[in-house]
Amino acid sequence: MRNSDFDQLERTFGIVMPEVLDYTTNLLAMDAQPPLVTTSNAGIPAWLANYIDPDFVQILVTPSKAAQILGEAKKGDWTTLTATFPVIESTGEVSSYGDYNENGSVSANADFPQRQSYHYQTMTQWGERQLEMSALAKIDYVARVNIASAIVLDKFQNNTYFFGVAGLQNYGLLNDPRLSPSLAPGVKAFNAGASGPWITNGAVTATANEIYTDIQTLFNELVLQSGGLIEMDTKMTLAMAPSSSVALTTTNTYNVNVTDMLKKNFPAMRVDTAVQYQNAAGGNLVQLIADAVEGQKTGYCAFTEKLRAHGIVRETSSFKQKKSQGSWGSVIFQPFAIASMLGV
Repeated sequence: MRNSDFDQLERTFGIVMPEVLDYTTNLLAMDAQPPLVTTSNAGIPAWLANYIDPDFVQILVTPSKAAQILGEAKKGDWTTLTATFPVIESTGEVSSYGDYNENGSVSANADFPQRQSYHYQTMTQWGERQLEMSALAKIDYVARVNIASAIVLDKFQNNTYFFGVAGLQNYGLLNDPRLSPSLAPGVKAFNAGASGPWITNGAVTATANEIYTDIQTLFNELVLQSGGLIEMDTKMTLAMAPSSSVALTTTNTYNVNVTDMLKKNFPAMRVDTAVQYQNAAGGNLVQLIADAVEGQKTGYCAFTEKLRAHGIVRETSSFKQKKSQGSWGSVIFQPFAIASMLGV
């Protein structure tokens, strides 16, 4: 028999369900519900809410500064093993004049110092599946490994410019055997009676006048070593560690800092920094370099080839390529035009 409630629904509310005969008011208890087939979960997979920034952050490396400090030149190519740099020197003596005297003579002495090149390499490689998986993250992997190879080679080349290559006639700006011994910094007020660094434990401990006096001492050394060929208006480079350069901002009692004093007295001097001048053991190094003397360059960083990209080799499902460079280190023609101070 059909429940009379449905007739009431049709007459009053217009709800027509002719196939339904009856209904129940009994509700199942919650614990009587059938168990879930799936794992209970209140959210979505976390990776669906993850944002990947399309702009990649490049990890920075310390700058390569040797070529900026000393200059750079190409000499030979990757087949060149030895380079000869002829040096000519005028010699002679005079004698008292006499109509029949034939004393006194002049000559020219030639020397042929040599340098040996050092060639080095690195490998880049990438696989087919690796490329496609990297592409899912919008990474151009081939371009990235090529950038990495250029950076690695350049960093090593910069290192040879500063320190040369052990076991070869290949020297750097900081260890050429013909360079004069380093001077010691002057007496500091904070440590009366002893020499000391410009900066101690991160704080500038020398006065502006003391720092300027040390740089004056370096310039005086250049004047003595060059026999007066180097003067105050000579183009010079003051090279030091980045941390040491902070001391140049120190001011004296007249609120004039070291940089201002240098600009006034040495108008052609420029300041450059490189981390290779940082020396934790013996204190930082400072070099004062005359760029050229009598029109002749003091020296330059030299390379055989800046970058040689060898052929790409195809493997079964991967590729590889060799990259190489060659370096002569730093070729210094006039070591007397460089003065250094260790322990600032």
